Amino acid sequence: MTYKILVLAAVVGVVVARPEAPGYPRAASYGAPAYPDTPPRYDSQYAVSDGSGNDFGHQESRNDYDTKGSYYVQLPDGRLQKVTYVINGDSGYVAQVEYQGEAQYPAYQPSYKPAPAYKPAPVYA
Repeated sequence: MTYKILVLAAVVGVVVARPEAPGYPRAASYGAPAYPDTPPRYDSQYAVSDGSGNDFGHQESRNDYDTKGSYYVQLPDGRLQKVTYVINGDSGYVAQVEYQGEAQYPAYQPSYKPAPAYKPAPVYA
């Protein structure tokens, strides 16, 4: 019994002492990534208008921690909603909302017309 324990301890010692598992390379050690210490600066914009009622867009520019931008969208009631916003450091998001045009609600005209009500035929006895 003592012999079996010594052999088992020797096998465990050899397995633990191996530098890497068979067939698997040792994992690479990575240092912390080095990011450049430059302030963020960008300017971006896009617009979509496909003629079927989709009309929206966005524009934003950032210089360090000062951000300015606006976006707009064509609302289902016919008005154009435009939001202009400013973000200055830790002051938060300050927005101004404007609407252009008059809201229109056309009369509802269903395309479905119900069939006449069912009336059973008279029964004569």
